[in-house]
Amino acid sequence: MDNIQIIALAASVLSLLFAVFLTRNVLSHDTGNDQVKFIGKAIQNGAMAFLSREYRVLAIFVVVVAVVIAALIDFDLLSRMPDGANDSGIPQTAIAYLVGAIGSGLAGFIGMSIAVRANTRTAVAAQSKENGLNAGLRVAFNSGAVMGVSVVGIALLGVTLMFVAFTDASIVAGVGFGASSIALFARVGGGIYTKAADVGADLVGKVEQGIPEDDPRNPATIADNVGDNVGDVAGMGADLFESYVGSIIATVALAAAGASTLTTGESELILFPLLVSSIGIVASIIGTFLVRTGEGASMGRLLWSLRIGIFSSGALVLIGTAAAIIALELDFNLFWVVLVGLVAGQLIGTASEYYTSYEYSPTRKLAEQAETGPATIMIGGLGLGMVSTVIPGLVVIVAMYAAYQLADLYGVALAAVGMLSTLGITLATDAYGPVADNAGGIAEQAGMDPDVRERTDALDSLGNTTAATGKGFAIGSAVLTALALMAAYSNTVGVSVFNIMDLNVMMGLIIGSITPFLFSALTMQAVGRAAYEMVQEVRRQFREITGLMEGTAEADYARAVDISTKSAMREMILPGIIAIAVPIVVGVVLGPEALGGVLIGSIATGFLFAIMMANAGGAWDNAKKYIEAGNVGGKGSEQHSAAVVGDTVGDPFKDTSGPALNILLKLMTIVALVFGPLFIG
Repeated sequence: MDNIQIIALAASVLSLLFAVFLTRNVLSHDTGNDQVKFIGKAIQNGAMAFLSREYRVLAIFVVVVAVVIAALIDFDLLSRMPDGANDSGIPQTAIAYLVGAIGSGLAGFIGMSIAVRANTRTAVAAQSKENGLNAGLRVAFNSGAVMGVSVVGIALLGVTLMFVAFTDASIVAGVGFGASSIALFARVGGGIYTKAADVGADLVGKVEQGIPEDDPRNPATIADNVGDNVGDVAGMGADLFESYVGSIIATVALAAAGASTLTTGESELILFPLLVSSIGIVASIIGTFLVRTGEGASMGRLLWSLRIGIFSSGALVLIGTAAAIIALELDFNLFWVVLVGLVAGQLIGTASEYYTSYEYSPTRKLAEQAETGPATIMIGGLGLGMVSTVIPGLVVIVAMYAAYQLADLYGVALAAVGMLSTLGITLATDAYGPVADNAGGIAEQAGMDPDVRERTDALDSLGNTTAATGKGFAIGSAVLTALALMAAYSNTVGVSVFNIMDLNVMMGLIIGSITPFLFSALTMQAVGRAAYEMVQEVRRQFREITGLMEGTAEADYARAVDISTKSAMREMILPGIIAIAVPIVVGVVLGPEALGGVLIGSIATGFLFAIMMANAGGAWDNAKKYIEAGNVGGKGSEQHSAAVVGDTVGDPFKDTSGPALNILLKLMTIVALVFGPLFIG
């Protein structure tokens, strides 16, 4: 075993041990009175009910796909694989697939389990009059950090063990396919669940009944709180787990194929992404200790409390990478490539923050358009989303060009590894948001003092900002990872140039361009159907449960949770089948060149479409919050009602269809990479 592989295994174990330490720290905090415990338990039960049902469905899917991989790739039943591709008699790619799927599912389970236990503890910690804001921040952030370090620890451990066991990069690509399978359903199913609950809670509760957000009289409020965790903890974690694994696999595959102009040897280039990821884990762990704030901190100070941790981790990665390159006498261009990836990720996240935060003019101007009703705020939001694609698009172009000039195609893949090297803390800042949001809801439902809700609202506002930044980061890392995986696919099938004047490539290009729109349409319509069921149920309860509006009767929360869960399970199947079937069908029927066209078309359109939807949805959401803060008419005004309509439409944009496109881009390219040999046989 190589020294770098030993370092990677050690870093993985360190990351998981740190997750245990953080978990014990979070669980040591007080869970509050019986009312708080009751609400927290309802959220826990709803979250676990969703996860258990989702994982039962996924278990069947994963086993079926593993059998197909073993038959077609490992045992070559169609006699299309290159001679000697697998003479061991062991289903190696299928095993790698199972490792990726189980690892991603385990990371999601860990993150969700701690998040639904940290929410009550965050609310109770925020009750302290001396340091409630910092105490609440630390509990919520530490719970997010459990997700962050679990994802990177499990991902790096799985990839490294597969490299040690099988050595062949084409086999280890199965880990990426397994991670993608779980990520697809976690993102799509989770997105449908959370938005069905959110739309039902908002439309009936806030608009029709005129009751506040998170009011315990609203039957959908527990489902809404569960949905925050399902979408932004388990879903985001699975998304970035997939990117993390995919970027490492693509970099290793390209190094093994000799796709580099560097003076560094092939064996060092193959192992270098494992080393960068290991350095990133240590840097992220150190960065988590730097996140803290003072009582009464402004939004700017709260934001910088998180940024200090992220920026410090990035600086430590660069220092560690430079030291490793010098010590191992590697080409110093590798350092600049990692720097390009880190800077690109930060710029894309910052661009998303600029277009979606009401601290800046685009969202404030959007809120002002509510003066003339829902139509103008809808038009303005769509326009804002479209223009917001320009900066991220240019950043990706510049990053690709710089990385390619520094280290050829290998550089493009390594830039993705660099961007994701600090994922341990970057994901922590994102997974923290739902915990803070839940804490605010619990404070409202349990009737805590107004100053507690004030502190949790401050933490929630911070979470909204980090969520927007996190979505931009996730999309940026997805497109770089997809580009890297496509380059690896190109090497696998032996096609270095895809000629768009070739009819098959042109057909593939159009098919690929269609796919993100079809995929998004299916997920949007799924949210619409699921939300319709939820709205009908919430209306029924308000109509039939005597005393519900007066607060003398209790809502049937479990019924609303069950509706969201069943809808999500039912609706996530078709988009998932399409994402996997399109590259396989095109590859078999039209050939590897046409499939290259599919990947080009889907990456180009899907990337920009994802940015547009995520930022439009985020801007509509924060325009509503800006009005609720007492601007442009304030809460309860006609302008507020118009903004709620925009926010309701924007919910599936930013939390379902937009994020799900990340998975689509990576899943299609990893499927092409894994099954590529079949298309040339």
